[in-house]
Amino acid sequence: MANNSNTTARSFLQVASTEEVAPPLRVVQIEGLVILKIIKHCKEFSPALVTGQLLGLDVGSILEVTNCFPFPIREEDEEIEADGANYQLEMMRCLREVNVDNNTVGWYQSTLLGSFQTVELIETFMNYQENIRRCVCIIYDPSRSNQGVLALKALKLSDAFMELYRSNNFTGEKLREKNLSWVDIFEEIPIKVSNSALISAFMTELEADSPITQCDYDRLQLSTNPFMERNVEFLIECMDELSMEQQKFQFYYRNLSRQQAQQQAWLQKRRSENMARKAAGEEPLPEEDPSNPIFKPIPEPSRLDSFLITNQISNFCNQINGVSGQSFSRLYLMKALQES
Repeated sequence: MANNSNTTARSFLQVASTEEVAPPLRVVQIEGLVILKIIKHCKEFSPALVTGQLLGLDVGSILEVTNCFPFPIREEDEEIEADGANYQLEMMRCLREVNVDNNTVGWYQSTLLGSFQTVELIETFMNYQENIRRCVCIIYDPSRSNQGVLALKALKLSDAFMELYRSNNFTGEKLREKNLSWVDIFEEIPIKVSNSALISAFMTELEADSPITQCDYDRLQLSTNPFMERNVEFLIECMDELSMEQQKFQFYYRNLSRQQAQQQAWLQKRRSENMARKAAGEEPLPEEDPSNPIFKPIPEPSRLDSFLITNQISNFCNQINGVSGQSFSRLYLMKALQES
């Protein structure tokens, strides 16, 4: 019996000391009530952007989101920001007292026409990663949802990007070494909506006899000009910003080529001087002079901003493509109905 207990104790210590390797995150399972609370909060304050806390459990490859609560509107005043942090702690304490899931698994935020790829979002992700091994951000776009589509997506940062972001080295050489492009910054996780059996039964009782819902009517709207105009305006702004980023790199490469030409001219001059000193029997001068300003390396601009802008451009193009395709289909349908 003693040997068996020692063996059990040793195996337990070995298991406790062994670091578990978490499986990759496959699905974000959200309860329907949580989605309704997110939609309600984002729509009430639209077009202002709001955020909130996601609560739930991390079970294997599934991240379960079982509850959420909104954050107060952010202000620049430090005292108000401190009050917001105290509000979050107090809310978590209250949820814990009533035996509700109070484990933080991420946060949600609203967006305007999908413009969420920012450095602030990445920094928020990195801050969450310090305490939470796996967290997600739920993005909800009220303006896109008005077109009859539930614009809800779950995002996380890729592991390769987080490793590179910690080193703060977004040079072209490092990006080529890691084989990282602008599409590798964010990973979209599939969302699965889950409801309890009681809620499903209650929704069945409330279901109308007509199979047509409000979303079906929203999809039939013929006027998409305001949505298209805003997307095109944002797309033009992103193109201007991308052009400015490209000008930074052009300026960097011009300075780099100018510096290399100065270095070659200096080396040729130093070598000719050394040849003359060698002919005169004197010691040659070193061909490297770190104190010379022309040998000081020029820092390469970070490519993170250009990657994020490219992500935004791709998102706007996809939205314009999707909305315009659906709009043409509706217009051709209306034309056929009028002719008939």
